[in-house]
Amino acid sequence: MELIEWLDMGPLEVAFATLGLLALYLVLGVWVFAAVGLVGLTTLHLLLGFDIDRIGAIMRGTMWRSASTWELSAVPIFVLMGELMYRSDMSERLFRGLAPWVARIPGGLLHTNIAGCTIFAAVSGSTTATTATVGKITTGALAERNYDQSLSIGSLAGAGSLGLMIPPSISFIIYGVLSESSIARLFAAGVFPGLLIAGLYSGYIACRAVLNPALAPREADSYTMADRLKGLVDLLPVTMLVFVVLGSLYSGVATPSEAAAVGFLGAFVLVLATGQLTLKLFLESVAGTIKITTMGISILVAANFMSSAMAYLHVPQEIAKFIVSLGLSKYSLILLVAVFYIILGLFLDGLSIMVMTLPITLPLIVVAGFDPIWFGVFIVIMIELGLVTPPIGFNLFVLQVITGRRMSFIARAAFPFFLLLCVAAAFITVFPQTALWLPDAIFNR
Repeated sequence: MELIEWLDMGPLEVAFATLGLLALYLVLGVWVFAAVGLVGLTTLHLLLGFDIDRIGAIMRGTMWRSASTWELSAVPIFVLMGELMYRSDMSERLFRGLAPWVARIPGGLLHTNIAGCTIFAAVSGSTTATTATVGKITTGALAERNYDQSLSIGSLAGAGSLGLMIPPSISFIIYGVLSESSIARLFAAGVFPGLLIAGLYSGYIACRAVLNPALAPREADSYTMADRLKGLVDLLPVTMLVFVVLGSLYSGVATPSEAAAVGFLGAFVLVLATGQLTLKLFLESVAGTIKITTMGISILVAANFMSSAMAYLHVPQEIAKFIVSLGLSKYSLILLVAVFYIILGLFLDGLSIMVMTLPITLPLIVVAGFDPIWFGVFIVIMIELGLVTPPIGFNLFVLQVITGRRMSFIARAAFPFFLLLCVAAAFITVFPQTALWLPDAIFNR
C-alpha cells in the first residue's frame, strides 16, 4: 500500500511535506541541486512506493530532456560575454561616458549607477556581474566626490538587479525553458519594465536630491560640451554591442542562441581591439563561465526531476484546484503569490526559487487569466526583490565586499529601492501591457 494512501494525505499535506523535506535538506547544508533531487527521489519512493529502477528511469529521462534543451545553449555564451566585459575596463568607460551627461540632473553622478547598470545589464544577463562591474568604479568615485553613501550604495543594490530584467537575461532563458514560452518574446517583454524600474530609481534619486541638495554635490559646470562628446566615444563600443545583440534577435535574423554567439563575438573583438585580451583574462572568463553555468544547469535539471515527482503526485493540479475553489480575485491571487515569493527570497536564491515553484504557481496564474509571458516578467521582479533583502540577498553581499560596509547599513540603504521594485510589480499588474506591448508589436506583425 502506498504511504500517501496509508497516511490519507491530500495535495496540500503532500506539498507542505515536500517543502518541509526540502527545508530540512537545506538546513543540513546539502547543496541546492542535490537537495532538490533528493526531494524528488524521496517523495517518489516513500509516498508512491516506486522502486529504484523506476525512479532511475524517470530521473534519466527527465534530466536528459531538460539538460539537452537547445535553448539552454545560450546560457554559457551569454555568461561568457558578460565575464569578458566584467574583466575588461568597460565599467571605467561607462562612468567616463555617462558622467558628463547626467551631471546636470538633480542627483548628479548618482545616476551613473542607474544608467551604467541598465547599459551593462544589456550585455551581461547577470545581476552579480552588473553590480560588481559598475560598483567597483562608481562606489569609490562617488565617495571621493562626497556623495551620500547610503543613497550611492542603495541605488547600486537596486540597479544591479536590472541584470535579471534587461535582456539578454539568463533568468528569462530558464523561465522560457521551464514554462515552454518563447525566449525571444520574454526578452522583449523585459525591456519596458526594466526601463520603468530604472526610471523609478532615477526619479527617486532626483527627488531626494531636490529635497536635500547636500546628498549630491552639483558638478554640472565642471563638464564642457567637449567632455560630453568624449563621453559618447566611451559609450559607443558597449552601446553598439547592445544594439547588435538585441537587433539581431528582434529583427528575426538570429535565435536567442545565435544572438548570444553574436554578442560573444562582439565582446571578444571589443576586448581585443582595446588591447585588454590576454590569455589569463580569457581563461579566467572561461573558468567563471563554467562555474556559473554548471551551477545553474545542475539546479535546473534537478528541479525538473522534482517537478516530475510533483506531477506524479498531482500536487500542482490539486493545489491549483484548491486555490481556484477559494474564489479569490485575480489580484488577490497575485498578491498572495507575491508574498509567497518575497518570503522565499529571504532564504533562497532566485534560480532555485523559480525552478522549484514554477510547476505550482504557473498553472494558478494561467487559470486566473494572466499571460505566461507577463508572469515571466513578474516573477523576475520577485527574484529581484530577493536580491536586495537580507539574509541571502546576493547584491548586498557583493556590495559588502566592494565597500567594506556592515550588512545592516547596506540593507537599510537598499530598502527604498526594494519598495520601488514593489511599485513596479504593482504597476505591471494593473497595466500588463507594459510588459506585453513590445513582444506583441514585434512578433505579431
